[in-house]
Amino acid sequence: MPIHPTAIVDAKATLGDVEVGPYAIIGPDVELADGVVVHAHAVVTGPTRVGPGTKIFSFACVGGDPQDLKYKGERTSLEIGARNTIREYVTLNRGTAQGGGVTRVGDDNLFMAQVHVAHDAQVGSKCVFANSAAIAGHVVVQDNSVLGGLSGVHQHARVGRLAMIGAGTMASLDIPPFTIAQGDRARLFGVNIIGLRRAGFDTARIELLRSVWRELFGGSSPLRMSAERFREAYRDVPEVVELATFILGSTRGVCRATSAHEDAD
Repeated sequence: MPIHPTAIVDAKATLGDVEVGPYAIIGPDVELADGVVVHAHAVVTGPTRVGPGTKIFSFACVGGDPQDLKYKGERTSLEIGARNTIREYVTLNRGTAQGGGVTRVGDDNLFMAQVHVAHDAQVGSKCVFANSAAIAGHVVVQDNSVLGGLSGVHQHARVGRLAMIGAGTMASLDIPPFTIAQGDRARLFGVNIIGLRRAGFDTARIELLRSVWRELFGGSSPLRMSAERFREAYRDVPEVVELATFILGSTRGVCRATSAHEDAD
């Protein structure tokens, strides 16, 4: 694959069999694996590693300095997995020394135009970030999650596996796995039924999660107490254990449910 003659590729960059478009800039300490495509005018600075098959579209800025006043120029990095799609004007920042030094992105994610992933964030695989979604520093987004357009996630908050955050949502607390959240500030609206079906969950397992959801977020017992009870009662059901463990592991706090307690279908 060609490297356009107008592209600027630093001598300290390591490139596999890649394509680099007109006026793109590849800085030092950048590693691009085979099959990476960097479109015209995109910028990749390092230390950054980009996995095979990832596509970086025009005007994206990948591997830039963290937007954190504590950052003083220390060496930190960005690690991006395989087959990610990074669309126009996306910004993916490196980590900070205080946050562990590395921002990580898994495989097969879609970052639509103008998405921002801040320093020290940890993004899993097969996630979708719709246009202008933004996650702040130290945020964790687990596998198969969906962030709607213009949504935002507060520093240190977590988004659980197969969760969905609706468009325009501002999530200041943890969003548990398998749930759907909406609003400012975000409230949970139930189990993410469509997402679970797409992931291959059968009807019986979805109905069990709906039942657990109602008891956890609609019952009279304290949330942590209910989570402990369900983790023990359903220790042979991995999804219930995952949901309960996520709640019990929260340090920031868990997003609460609406009064209606309706499932999102």
